[in-house]
Amino acid sequence: MLANFRANLLGFVGQAGANQRQAVTQNPFSRIQNAKGVRILAAQAEAIITAGLRPELFPQRGVLLANRTLVIAALVVLVTAGFAFRVSGLSAEGLSEDELNKLYAVADYRQNGLTASNGEHPMLMKALQTASLFVIEKWNHSSFAAGQNSALHVSPETGLRLPSTIFGALTVILIYLLTAELFGAEVAIIAAALWAFDPQAIGFNRIAKEDTFLLFFFLLGNIFWLRGQRVAENNSGRPEPFYWATAACFGAMMASKYLPQLIGVSICYYWMFQALPETRWRMGKKRYLIFALIMFGAFLLLSPTVLLPATWREMGIFAGQKRIGHDGYEFMGKLYSHRMTDWLAGTPWYFYFVFLAVKLPPLTVAGFVAGLPLLFRRKLGDGRYFVLFWMFVWVMTFVFAGGKFTRYFTVILPAVLITAAVGVQYLGRWIGERLEALLSSQQASVYARTALPLLLVLGSLWASASATPHFRLYTNALGGGMEKAGSYFPHDEFYDSSMSEVITEISKLAKPNARVATETPGLAAYYAQQANRPDLVPISLSDQEALRQLSVGDFVVVSRGRRYFSNDALISALQGLSPATRVPLGTVPSADIYKIDSSQMLRPNLSKN
Repeated sequence: MLANFRANLLGFVGQAGANQRQAVTQNPFSRIQNAKGVRILAAQAEAIITAGLRPELFPQRGVLLANRTLVIAALVVLVTAGFAFRVSGLSAEGLSEDELNKLYAVADYRQNGLTASNGEHPMLMKALQTASLFVIEKWNHSSFAAGQNSALHVSPETGLRLPSTIFGALTVILIYLLTAELFGAEVAIIAAALWAFDPQAIGFNRIAKEDTFLLFFFLLGNIFWLRGQRVAENNSGRPEPFYWATAACFGAMMASKYLPQLIGVSICYYWMFQALPETRWRMGKKRYLIFALIMFGAFLLLSPTVLLPATWREMGIFAGQKRIGHDGYEFMGKLYSHRMTDWLAGTPWYFYFVFLAVKLPPLTVAGFVAGLPLLFRRKLGDGRYFVLFWMFVWVMTFVFAGGKFTRYFTVILPAVLITAAVGVQYLGRWIGERLEALLSSQQASVYARTALPLLLVLGSLWASASATPHFRLYTNALGGGMEKAGSYFPHDEFYDSSMSEVITEISKLAKPNARVATETPGLAAYYAQQANRPDLVPISLSDQEALRQLSVGDFVVVSRGRRYFSNDALISALQGLSPATRVPLGTVPSADIYKIDSSQMLRPNLSKN
């Protein structure tokens, strides 16, 4: 069993795009490939019923992808370059309020062992962050990096976010493997390259949140799931090891973030083949039971804090939406209710569609528009059903909910990039065929098939290079370019990134025990400690009673992305005044600092809150 498992696993990279499947019947789940396609791909001719690895739209593969060594080399380059983008300047942005909660949870784990700190979220990511911060701490105390002014000193921001960047970069390999199973190696390498260089993918991977890990284990689990399908249909070994690996990955996925709906993608895809009497891919009740036990066991192993009663209390509070500290979300300059159960009365349903249109590179958007109709064409192969189910489950989970954040797009972004890769690959071949017929030259066809995907990837590379290190601010030409950066989704685009600089500026100007009114008082208190100003007294900008205590020499901080119904009147009134200091994030204004320099200066404005 282990020998078969090892042999199949080693075949992932080299053979994922090289196997051609022939169908035995004409139905929506099977395809008969032409003899030329079979000969080019040197595929096995065994008749099976499953998703076509090599869809009819892409009957040939390029020279590069015919060589396993070159494929591996390309993936190594993509992972390395993707990691470089993700880790470069990782502490250039301060912690967000959410990330600070993770930092405190890690501190609680280290001091008290397993606790229910931040218990509304699973433990796996926090365990990885604990390990990362422990290693960073040891490094900072070594002779190589002693002293905070050392060039080799690593900040807590970097230590907390480092696991996300590593998993985000490794996701390049998973996207390649999954896409190669569905659509072939050419589409797979394009999709992998897009993930490596996409500015939003990089931006999502640079924050210490659960979505990166959720996506990683979702993809890994489904790679094993599809590999198990192939082994079962080919009758080339025992598929059970792949089933159990899938179960373990899904347990890790649940230990990353509580989103069991994603398992429905795999179940729906499996179900599509069960009506075919010829299919050999069948689990059976006994295997389902073992599958569930392995998944549950992996979940408990990776997130044991779920066994604590206090964790269940925290999850109950979170599920009751009592953890929502603010009463709105600013989207395109307008405030909306932000409770999940507000459904269509909350943040607009088109929130993520606007995000797709204005926050991805223009060529990626064009590729997605071209590729989306192809998902409904039978010639694309049955792998398209997996992507369609993926999109459907995500849309039903996030689009109609009243509360939305752009980071929730992380889990669907690979499907968007895969679709864009399909679209560009199809257009490249279509143009190449016509050039070949027009010029009677195969070289023209080769150039066209290569140039278009290359332009697509270079477009993403250029977008990320221009947005470094503030990738979430990237806004494409369709959205107005960088002049409009921060105006569509300010909460997620800024994500409290400037609070460190804000407190540093206030520390230079503030009298002892000065009050600082901000929407993130906990974060302000943390950075006040870092700035050796623990005497500063942060208060909430939405706390009307606390605002009445402000006096001459105190400060009010208006951070972009922290506008709510509770402070809207005050912020609107302050916009008529000149701030003492304006703090940018890169070149984009991020926060205004107002200093009360007379008893009459802000009191009429504060009374409007």
